[in-house]
Amino acid sequence: MELRWSTLMTRRRRLTKLRRRSMVEKEVEICGLATVRVRSRSNGDEEDEDEDKRAETGSEKKTIQGYAHRTGNDENEVKYELDIEITQDFGEVGAILVENEHHKEMYLKNIVLDGFPHGTVTVTCNSWVHAKFDNPDKRIFFTNKSYLPSQTPSGLKKLREKDLTLVRGDGQGERKAFERIYDYDVYNDLGDPDSSDDLKRPVLGGKEHPYPRRCRTGRPRTEKDPLSESRASNVYVPRDEAFSEVKSATFAAKTVYSVLHALVPSLETTVLDPELGFPYFTAIDSLFNEGVELPEIETQGFLSVIPRLVTFVSGLGKNVLRFETPEMVDRDKFSWFRDVEFGRQTLAGLNPCSIQLVKKWPLKSELDPTVYGPPESAITKELVEQEIRGFMTVEEAVKNKKLFILDYHDLLLPYVKKVREIKGTTLYGSRTLFFLTPSGTLRPLAIELTRPPLDGKPQWKEVFRPSWNATGAWLWRLAKVHVLAHDSGYHQLVSHWLRTHCCTEPYIIATNRQLSTMHPIYRLLHPHLRYTMEINALARAALINGGGVIESSFSPGKYSTEISSAAYDLLWQFDLQALPADLISRGMAVEDPTAPHGLKLAIEDYPFANDGLLLWDAIKEWVTDYVNHYYPSETLVQSDQELQEWWTEIRTVGHGDKKDEPWWPVLDTPEDLIGILTNIIWVVSGHHAAVNFGQYDFAAYFPNRSTIARTNMPCEDPSEEQWKNFLERPEDELLSVFPSQIQATKVMAILDVLSNHSPDEEYIGTTMEPSWSENPIIKAAYERFSGRLMELEGIIDARNADKKLYNRTGAGVVPYELLKPFSDPGVTGRGVPNSISI
Repeated sequence: MELRWSTLMTRRRRLTKLRRRSMVEKEVEICGLATVRVRSRSNGDEEDEDEDKRAETGSEKKTIQGYAHRTGNDENEVKYELDIEITQDFGEVGAILVENEHHKEMYLKNIVLDGFPHGTVTVTCNSWVHAKFDNPDKRIFFTNKSYLPSQTPSGLKKLREKDLTLVRGDGQGERKAFERIYDYDVYNDLGDPDSSDDLKRPVLGGKEHPYPRRCRTGRPRTEKDPLSESRASNVYVPRDEAFSEVKSATFAAKTVYSVLHALVPSLETTVLDPELGFPYFTAIDSLFNEGVELPEIETQGFLSVIPRLVTFVSGLGKNVLRFETPEMVDRDKFSWFRDVEFGRQTLAGLNPCSIQLVKKWPLKSELDPTVYGPPESAITKELVEQEIRGFMTVEEAVKNKKLFILDYHDLLLPYVKKVREIKGTTLYGSRTLFFLTPSGTLRPLAIELTRPPLDGKPQWKEVFRPSWNATGAWLWRLAKVHVLAHDSGYHQLVSHWLRTHCCTEPYIIATNRQLSTMHPIYRLLHPHLRYTMEINALARAALINGGGVIESSFSPGKYSTEISSAAYDLLWQFDLQALPADLISRGMAVEDPTAPHGLKLAIEDYPFANDGLLLWDAIKEWVTDYVNHYYPSETLVQSDQELQEWWTEIRTVGHGDKKDEPWWPVLDTPEDLIGILTNIIWVVSGHHAAVNFGQYDFAAYFPNRSTIARTNMPCEDPSEEQWKNFLERPEDELLSVFPSQIQATKVMAILDVLSNHSPDEEYIGTTMEPSWSENPIIKAAYERFSGRLMELEGIIDARNADKKLYNRTGAGVVPYELLKPFSDPGVTGRGVPNSISI
């Protein structure tokens, strides 16, 4: 709803109009009164003070109160009017206090006061206002003018401090749905031990399993495990974070919910044998051609929410789940089979941020050899030189930056024994070595799969490579399935969930707890932090939870989130989330002041890096303009108490398990602040877009990126019968290692939703916040930012048309568009939203 107040030009200004618009079609019916208090930001309390003195002190004047009455409605808007007498010596309006006297909450979009000599005053709210019967505290809304704490008129200082106190809460009790309390907790709500002993999960967050913090909900503990928080159908998030109700269209969140709570259970009843695989490849094709017949779905409105997936077949009276053909398969059905595509997708696919330069030789594990076996890799110098056919020696290849690696060996090997105790899945530690060809593409050379000492057996490791004999060729294909399952798990659990969703939640909590809504940095970050907490809560409820989609369909199974915790402990650094630093740390770039973006790439045709650096530079330029306007000196940064508390809380509480790490940036100068903010905005916009919106196109046809490997390699300690079956029907071995039918269809449905842009998606650089538009300097800077993003669209199009860039173009190749800023609704494989909103 929208709340609008206008004043008429009289000696005593009159506030005459107030409108409310429900954002969820008449969900809230207004039937009472709203109490409104207007507070000056600059006048004194004493009536006999002269005007100059009042302006100088900026002290608080008594509020003026009025009552809004309903006068009518228009479509989804309910109109209210009120009269308030404002004397001419009142000064500028600084804040408005709203008390909702209804018995239900109300959504307040904005307040507009007309008729002042200096023009219209707008108070942008975009917030739910609780009923006073739920909470007697009045809501405080400030005008669109931004203030640093030290520059705040004294008449507003108490309100500024009070508003921050209200959103912090007291850390006690279970949070109520109407509240807007931001507080921290560990991830102790992923398991469900009261339902099943097998669903008990360790607490993530703390010395044993380091992890970022989530938003505290205060739910009671489980009966069986006092360390675990009980499950709930609706997970609390602060009221204004509720994605499905705040946005004007609820397409994306409702779709996710419908797929998880209606479609997935329906699929599970359709496929009677959960372990049943696909009997032949044409059965996989039938998911796109014929579809899967579904039983009746009782969820009201379900079909209208996901028409792309489920269609009603008239005449036959049944619902059919039929998947859209992914663009990759539509262009080239057999591209997944080829090594050239395997190499290309490490640079321009769904997980382009794991590939790294081989910096030293020989390859060697850092794990304890007494536990995990000999640390030396089985990928030898002789093997590599044989594969590159004398083109150069290994030493020359390392020196000339020609060898690259996907290395999941040390991260996964400690979990191999645990995962193999789970029925229907398996795991190895893996290394995959690539050679950079003269054409700029990556050629896979070798895959090493390792099993640690297990069940009295010694360490097993074997190297697979492209082969010119039938048996070797099939073993190579199977090894690729295992590696891609590892890459899929790392992508979903680390590159996607951990680095974007999970690590961002502490930024959101700290921003709301420590930065006033009138703080310029709050207003800069707010568009980039919207809606993420709702999506994260949904993930904890049904995606990464015990027995959820990830655990049931990805190789690590019940240890999935533990592996993300291990990755956080071993690999995550705030400073390395910045794209340039990330590229340098992986050896994919070196600093070079003469090169574009100040970096020289190790692989010139690296689409993720090439496009990402353009977006990074555009974001940094906008942030630089913004920060330098509000912080022209170092002193202002150092003396900004709210800002310093914000950064301290992120480091010591939100990411408290890493609070003592030496790599945390200091916050002493405007340059420090620019780096920190650019880092955060890049992660939630560019990085998230790169690892999220290509999920359906690259992974829906699961032979290209299997999420799970269900069986061991046929050459690992095989029986005579197993080896004989492999030799006679190797295709059956390949189909058996792929996901089961229920695993594949569940994941495909989820990927379709997660890759989808909602009709009201807020793309980066497209929507100017009201506080920015009212400041001419900030407005001009944002318009420059928007212009740069439009230029970026054209640059990416030109790159994708360049026939010399083989990682972007070629027969059947999907062009790399994931970092194009703008998109139409739907699954498009492009578009960079402001925030993690799906």
